[in-house]
Amino acid sequence: MDFIHVQGGVALKGKVRIQGSKNAALPILAATLLTKETSCIYNCPRIADVHHMVSLLRSLGLQVCWEEQGIRVNSTDICRGELPTEAVKGMRSSLCLLGALIGRCGEVRMEYPGGCMIGKRPIDLHIRALREMGVDFWEEQGMLYAKADNLHGAEIMLPFPSVGATENIVMAAVMAEGCTVLSRAAREPEVEALCRYLAACGACIEGIGTGTLTIRGGRELYGTSYRVPEDRIVAGTYLFAAAITGGCVFLERAPFSQMEAVIHVAEQMGAQCDVTPKGIYVQAKERPKSVPLIRTAPYPGFPTDLQSMALAAMTKGRGVCVIEEKIFENRFRVVEPLRQMGADIQIMNAGSVKVRGVEKLYGTCLEAKELRGGAALLLAALSAEGESVLTGCSYIYRGYENICKDLRELGARVASV
Repeated sequence: MDFIHVQGGVALKGKVRIQGSKNAALPILAATLLTKETSCIYNCPRIADVHHMVSLLRSLGLQVCWEEQGIRVNSTDICRGELPTEAVKGMRSSLCLLGALIGRCGEVRMEYPGGCMIGKRPIDLHIRALREMGVDFWEEQGMLYAKADNLHGAEIMLPFPSVGATENIVMAAVMAEGCTVLSRAAREPEVEALCRYLAACGACIEGIGTGTLTIRGGRELYGTSYRVPEDRIVAGTYLFAAAITGGCVFLERAPFSQMEAVIHVAEQMGAQCDVTPKGIYVQAKERPKSVPLIRTAPYPGFPTDLQSMALAAMTKGRGVCVIEEKIFENRFRVVEPLRQMGADIQIMNAGSVKVRGVEKLYGTCLEAKELRGGAALLLAALSAEGESVLTGCSYIYRGYENICKDLRELGARVASV
């Protein structure tokens, strides 16, 4: 499916069930290779990135199969610590296999990871921390090599609470000899899910959900069953879809306890968000109010992965909104296509924009150039007058299981071709 056609102007109404979390499923699948047994990972979203991770695990010699409720991984045998070059280039999240392969094989050979072009996203934090645990790194002909003859615990303080670095350190640490104390660890729910999966496998991890993790390594891990939590970013996407279209939507199984910052921003936009044990009921105003300031931050702050969607919603806001991006420097690539739809957006500097809301956006031809920005353009198209045609849809499908079907069930006039 290379195109998404949208006939905008319809307020979304109805119920949508939230899929399993992409950002939790990927590191958990990577961690299955630490067990040497069989794990069943339930509620995995059937999205491009998860299929890609399954292919990577199979290339390493693991037996991986999809079942009705999830993915079964038998990690008894692993043939190598080398990742296929093209596979790594195509998905940034393949980097989460670095710590797992060091823990299981003691060595890794891989291409520098690829993925969405939303910033520099250097891997120096990963390398610096793992070096403190006894891992040697070097480069040869554009390839990254890692080897650990004596993987050991260490006291590590991250300069920034990087999600990827935290996950790699944790996966290496559970296999290392001795104790690892990780300070300024990322607190994102996806990191917590990884830690709880590893704990269910027999790992000793203290401080789960906090900024300081203590991992007592060297224990033999065993297979287990684990259910991936629902995707807070997908839930936030549909929440802002309701906000920009003036809709009324029930987000079934939305992980509301992980979404306090998002719900707060939506309520500032004028949406009524009622949290129930079964999900979030969202009743939006016909046109959102502008939020004076939206600033991204590590969890529990407003997530960078939803900044583009909030920006899209603010193009229709009543008033002026300033959005500050503090995590990735290239999150404003959606500004120009939104301007082509009639949005009034001023780039203040590399990390902030000022959005003066307009009454109407107009449909046009759009191109998605990264995952979350593509979803934001789709939201803008839903609220625009006339028809929009969105290309580059493969980026969107990396994170959304069936976004067009979900939106159609909410009344949107959307067709994928």
